[in-house]
Amino acid sequence: MAESPTVVISFKDMEAVEEIREKLEKGCAALAEEFPETTRFELTIAPDGVGHTAHGHVTGRATEVAAHADAIAPAHAADRLLDLLERLLRKVHDKHRFKERRAAQRDNPRRRV
Repeated sequence: MAESPTVVISFKDMEAVEEIREKLEKGCAALAEEFPETTRFELTIAPDGVGHTAHGHVTGRATEVAAHADAIAPAHAADRLLDLLERLLRKVHDKHRFKERRAAQRDNPRRRV
């Protein structure tokens, strides 16, 4: 069984909110299950003007993704961040997974006419 990735969650210049921390941990666990190449999640929630920002950085085998999201409520910023990270991880994952297929299609002798 694969080792679970490290998850680091920070609340900068604000009180830590356990509900948001638990939601982020569950979201990272779901992403790690879907994308087993991930090894570390670093997430930060901070107040920004009238709203909040959420920053995330995910690393792993041949994977490095960073994103940020804004929202009025910190929980919404966290949700948006998880959605963005999922989209970016899907893009990187698919690019690595289908690289050999694209190369094989390009080098197919039938295509050389």
